[in-house]
Amino acid sequence: MRLLSHKSRGFDREIAKLNRQAEPSAQVRETVAGIIADIRAKGDAALCAYTHKFGGPKLNSARLPVSQAEINKASGSLTPAVRKALAASLKNVTAFAKKSLSKDWSMKNSEGALVGERFDPLPRVGVYVPGGTAPLVSTAIMTCGFAKAAGVPEIVAVTPSGPDGTVAPALLAALDLCGVSAIYRVGGAQAIAALAYGTKTIRPVTKIFGPGNSYVVEAKRQVFGRVGIDLLPGPSEVLVIADAKANPVWVASDLLAQSEHGASSVAVLLSDSEKLLVSVQKEIDRQMKLSARPQYLSQAIKNAVLAHVRNLDQAVEIANAFASEHVSLAVRNPEKLAKKLTSSGAIYLGDISPVAAGDFLAGPSHTLPTGGASKAFAGLTASQFQRRTSLVRYDALSLRKSLPIIESFCAVEGLDAHGRSVSLRVKKA
Repeated sequence: MRLLSHKSRGFDREIAKLNRQAEPSAQVRETVAGIIADIRAKGDAALCAYTHKFGGPKLNSARLPVSQAEINKASGSLTPAVRKALAASLKNVTAFAKKSLSKDWSMKNSEGALVGERFDPLPRVGVYVPGGTAPLVSTAIMTCGFAKAAGVPEIVAVTPSGPDGTVAPALLAALDLCGVSAIYRVGGAQAIAALAYGTKTIRPVTKIFGPGNSYVVEAKRQVFGRVGIDLLPGPSEVLVIADAKANPVWVASDLLAQSEHGASSVAVLLSDSEKLLVSVQKEIDRQMKLSARPQYLSQAIKNAVLAHVRNLDQAVEIANAFASEHVSLAVRNPEKLAKKLTSSGAIYLGDISPVAAGDFLAGPSHTLPTGGASKAFAGLTASQFQRRTSLVRYDALSLRKSLPIIESFCAVEGLDAHGRSVSLRVKKA
């Protein structure tokens, strides 16, 4: 990890280097483009070939779907504690999602015409659930759970399987609990291409959701337009702002928790207390020895930055420029500081609020923008599973009132047929 101080020359330059540019390499772009082209041309055959090429099982079309018998067996194998945990998470996610759904509305405009919006669930969505270094059961709930709450009738999930073709039982059970219509044991860019363009076995979807590695994210970028895309989430990020009263044990644990997602994860601590920074560094060293994933954690922690800032206002300025996926406010009166944050994916108020609680249970989706995208994009919401339609209804009186205004626009833009389409109705009325 790197230690920085506002007292050092070059501090601003080093802080500026923290800002990420979430753009794929030329090699990733070209590889993904080739995969998508092959899936479009060869369908299931290419999907199975790429799955085996990238370390998955040898599959044929018949083995792509996970059978209901496999799902039932997986659900039946869960311990009561795991079953209870899945249900508790889905309960909170559902409640949160229903609060954030867009609702139909209508009003009369200045001329008396009825205008409004209608929101319908998307008919068929695809959800990518990572299953590489860890089967992300929570991701299944925090994507498919939102789709279910929004009333999506067809939810299709794709997830990588092991070399033997099996998918983690808890993941299958979670997907089933969320009302998924079909599960396919494929991952990578090839799975995204299959969802977007369809194959003989997998029908195309309307929109694709879910996080993934750089190839999955680039595939989502390349199929955008053919289908809708939620966002382009990359490696996990956490930024902690801590004052002298923060608990260094808790702060260190949050930094390590997000770092264990993988070698590309990023953890940043900003504090106006040098003493706290020293304590957190010692705690990181101590807690790393307790990790069950040292091979991932040791690589990721090299990306970590602990920075001594002049004051909390400078910390907020840095945080807004960094635009982190998660921001933890381990400070007194975190609500006051939170109002100054304008580009955070999710904000955790107080050091008693662990980011991991949001990862698994709190209710908001943990699928959040990364790579600086939080400046312009929000995290996953239930409304992203809805399609908006605007509604307009005129009567004779409101149309007559509107005619002079419409004719003025038509004259300016030179669109006489537009004006005639209105005046003919007014004369008839």
